[in-house]
Amino acid sequence: EVQLRESGGGSVQAGGSLRLSCQASGFSFRDFCWGWFRQAPGKEREGVADMDTEGRTKYADSVKGRFAISEGDEKHIMYLELNSLKPEDPTLYFCAALQYGYCSHTSASTYRYWGRGTQVNVSS
Repeated sequence: EVQLRESGGGSVQAGGSLRLSCQASGFSFRDFCWGWFRQAPGKEREGVADMDTEGRTKYADSVKGRFAISEGDEKHIMYLELNSLKPEDPTLYFCAALQYGYCSHTSASTYRYWGRGTQVNVSS
């Protein structure tokens, strides 16, 4: 059974940083593409960043230059570094994955596997 589990959320002041982790299990970790999404209460889920099977990354304009997606030394961990956090940065962050296909942070429907999310709170 494929499982994704996020961790690393918490409370920070505006301008602060966090590193979110996505622990993956239950599959072979080959030919996977990855994504991070976020969602504020009452709003639609928003794509943040993605990494394709070749390790190339893309970011939403709202986080470009502030967030960074990366793969851990152990292949079953993905990270999202959040820097220069703003109070308006939405609160619940999810990781997502797909094996053997195309996926993009611009479309949540391209991902098959999802974590349950980790909460990020930013105070002004």
